[in-house]
Amino acid sequence: MNQQGPLAGIAVAELGGEIATRYCAGLFARLGASVWRAADAADPLDPLFGKWLDRGKHLVADGRAALDAIAGSGSERRLAIAGQTPARLADAAAMIGADEIPLLALSWFDPRGPYANWHANDPLIQAMTGIAFSFGPREGPPTLPQGHAPQMAAGVTAFIAALGGLIGETAPRRIESSVFEAALCFAETGAVGTAALGYQVQRLGVNRLSPTCPCNIYPTTDGYIGVTALIPSQWVSLARLIGREDLAVDPRLTTTLMRLALADEVDAALAPVMARQSTAYWAQKGDELRIPLTPAAPPGELPKMPHWRDRGAFEAVEGAAEGPTLPFRFTFEGERSDRPSRGPAGPLAGIRVADFSMGWAGPLAARYLGDLGADVLKIESQERRDWWRGWEAVGDADPPPYELPRNFMAVNRSKRGLDLDLSKPEDFKAAEAIIRASDLVLENQGPGVMDKLGLGLRDQRRLNPKVVSVTMPAFGRAGPLSGLRAYGSTVEQSSGMPFVNGREDWAPCQQHVAYGDAIAGVFGAAGALVGLYARQHLGGGEVEISQVECLFQLGADAIIAETALGARRPRTGSRRADMAPCCVVHGSGDEEDWLVVAVESDEAWLALAHAIGRDDLADDPTLRTLAGRKAREDEIEAALALWAANQWPRGAAEALQAAGVAASAVLATHDLFPDPHLQDCGYWAAQHRRYIGDHFTPQPPFRYDGARPVVTRPAPTLGEHTEEVLAELGIVRGSA
Repeated sequence: MNQQGPLAGIAVAELGGEIATRYCAGLFARLGASVWRAADAADPLDPLFGKWLDRGKHLVADGRAALDAIAGSGSERRLAIAGQTPARLADAAAMIGADEIPLLALSWFDPRGPYANWHANDPLIQAMTGIAFSFGPREGPPTLPQGHAPQMAAGVTAFIAALGGLIGETAPRRIESSVFEAALCFAETGAVGTAALGYQVQRLGVNRLSPTCPCNIYPTTDGYIGVTALIPSQWVSLARLIGREDLAVDPRLTTTLMRLALADEVDAALAPVMARQSTAYWAQKGDELRIPLTPAAPPGELPKMPHWRDRGAFEAVEGAAEGPTLPFRFTFEGERSDRPSRGPAGPLAGIRVADFSMGWAGPLAARYLGDLGADVLKIESQERRDWWRGWEAVGDADPPPYELPRNFMAVNRSKRGLDLDLSKPEDFKAAEAIIRASDLVLENQGPGVMDKLGLGLRDQRRLNPKVVSVTMPAFGRAGPLSGLRAYGSTVEQSSGMPFVNGREDWAPCQQHVAYGDAIAGVFGAAGALVGLYARQHLGGGEVEISQVECLFQLGADAIIAETALGARRPRTGSRRADMAPCCVVHGSGDEEDWLVVAVESDEAWLALAHAIGRDDLADDPTLRTLAGRKAREDEIEAALALWAANQWPRGAAEALQAAGVAASAVLATHDLFPDPHLQDCGYWAAQHRRYIGDHFTPQPPFRYDGARPVVTRPAPTLGEHTEEVLAELGIVRGSA
């Protein structure tokens, strides 16, 4: 363990939990904290994946030994982590007792809502957060993604909450976070949009992802290429690249939504041309023409790619496999500065953030910092508005169209907005002055943009040696792929995950239109917090976060398994190797009423069989083991489908949960705002904003001593706080 790492001085006792808990504690360990893990007597995980989760930890016999270890460590900050069931959290709280040790309580669901005691696992959370509903063939059923993405997202979200709690002089006694709320990072923006505008999402088919088209992965002569064309200039350049000037000027294909309606025609034009050249050829052309084109490779091949090999993105796991390293690159060479001392606004009270980010990933990272009390200054301009305000040219209108997008509001609340045109000398000087007065600068601009503006990393260090600079390039700052343009879709195409999810007879498939954006935002906030924490003993510095490497974390189990096996694993749709049954079946009601059941223990299987009135299956000894059920999955799923056909999915799920079975209705994005658990737990914040009036945005997905951080400021209108902020900082535009 690196005791001189950025989190040196923190001691953590991991008191037991599942993947989310282990990954959260693992982040602390890999970043320099001392972590003692109470080892489980029987670890249900693949041994290599478990080794990867526990890198850098000390293993001890039980929770009491872990607590004793941190008590005797002499560390200035101590933390206990436990999860993810109510029983385990109660045991951890009792074990800590009256000791002054903060407890990070990581649960599947917030204990204040009706799902508090529900049985859960990763496929169930995928079904409950809107991801599964939109993934799969148009006619259904919805498809459950593989892997452990919900728990991995929860692990890093809980890490943000915990490090935020520890960063000040005093820490809360209890820090809470849940897997369900953390996994909503992928869907919360769509949920507020459907709630406000009254539309319902539809499943459009495999690699049909609104609003972007093309957004697909095509075979090449030697592999696959991921293709995204969102804005008009990208489509025109792509059409000309494949020698189809007619497509570039076709009025039926002008906008991305128009192309989506004709997606089969778009694919028919692109696929045969892409198949004539190599993956490297298309990636190079994309780089030259600023089109998001990326190599797409299966998980087992990723560590062999020169770009990731040279970046050190993977490391050996027990000598038998390779797993991803963390997506952070830290460089500390600036001046030291005290940590925040906590105030009424939160743990980061007094911290100022210059936010030059746009779209989803960067703004979401900055939003988390605002939730923790930082003063986040969002810098954009009329000439270069945030991408999520819209990219088409707009004329005069009241209200302005760029003030209406709900996704923009969801990720930009808790900020103040400035209108600074950096091409104008006086506004550029004002931006420099803001950097001088800031603790942290955050950006996710395209490759080289900040350097061209004169505000790159070296410029930031020159202006402010104490600043923590966070940059979020999709492929990292160096390497042969570093210049590639990217959206969240590009990031998923590059991650290996499209070769894991879906059925074996499908092309490599994406589960989300911008899956890489949200998780990069969460990791961006985590990296920023680490930089701020470390500044006291290591000085100001740079935090580079590769967005693709963030998704490697979510796909780590597949990467480890395929590199150990030396071959591809077959894709199994919604079925999982460690569960049976794990499936989606149709319920009574309309055509999109679906029920998911994910059984991961022999006990849960018996409960399911009895609950659906199939005592004969419960009594069958050949079905009392996972291997036996896997051999007869078709039969079991047919029995479940027959029972579910006469059941309302929500009622069926409640009955199965009461019996001890992980089950849920499959929720669409438009089901999330009215969801009773999220409503009862106060997940949606009511706000008021000019042009919009009353509206809702997501609350922070964590609590300190029972209370969520207070959300008081809606997303700024363009330039709303320019004069206010400049006056506070004594900045006069036009002065040096």
